[in-house]
This record gives sequence, C-alpha cells and structure tokens, in this order.
Amino acid sequence: MSDDLDFSTDAARMDVARVHRWLAEESYWARGRTRETHEAAMAGSRNYGVFDARSGQQLAYARAITDGVTFGWIADVFVDPEARGRGVGKRLMAGIIDDLKPLGLKRTALFTEDAHGLYEQYGFQRITDPEFWMLRWGDGYAPAVGGVSAATS
Repeated sequence: MSDDLDFSTDAARMDVARVHRWLAEESYWARGRTRETHEAAMAGSRNYGVFDARSGQQLAYARAITDGVTFGWIADVFVDPEARGRGVGKRLMAGIIDDLKPLGLKRTALFTEDAHGLYEQYGFQRITDPEFWMLRWGDGYAPAVGGVSAATS
C-alpha cells in the first residue's frame, strides 16, 4: 500500500459535506440522498475514510452496518474520481477488512454493479445461493427493470 494514503476509522475526521456530495450527486445508488438521511446513516454505522497523507484531503469513504458479532453490510463505498488508480480503493477495503476481522462476523455482504474485481481481492464472492436471499423494498424504492433501483441506500 502506498505510504501517501492514510486510512481512518475516526468518524469525526470524515468530511461529511464532501462525502454527501459524492453520494448524492455522483453515485448510482444514493443519488438524491438528503443530507439529513446521510448524516443519520453515518451515525448508525462504522465509518471509514482514506485521506491524502500530505494534504489531509479525503479521497474515499465507506461505511459498515453491523451488529458487531454476526453480520455486516458494507455500503456507500466511494473513491473520488480524481484519486482513482492510486490504490485508494484497495487501501479502503484492506482497512475495512482489518477493522471488521476481530468481530468474527459470520457474513459480510455488499452490493456492487461494477467493482466485482476489487471486492474479490478481499474475499468477497458472488452469491451462489441466491434462492436463500430475500429483499424487501421500502416504500418508494421499487426496483428498476433487471436490477436494483438507483435509490437503494
């Protein structure tokens, strides 16, 4: 991993406005998310960031929702487009895995439309038993044809 990248679990260090802008304006899964919803999601999660060690600028964000003993869900993984290609996503995922490992979770899940290769490097596998998984959509979050609605998280 690059020495110019700093991983953090300190929620107070997260640039809430920047992360909200990334997710609400640039992501496919949280487009239009309100700042209030974003802050509530952060408050109920373990928050992770990767920062440029020289400037201190936040380059990536993710969060994990977990009961702390059996299950975790990694969500809102986002790398600033200008920082892509520098190993930022890898630093983020390695840090998350290291942070969650002591919990001994039975399962950790995530959803992605386009980053399977990255997550597979950290032990994630495509679901081989989809008949066991179920999903209930919240009001106003109907699925798009053939996939997940743009407003899923």
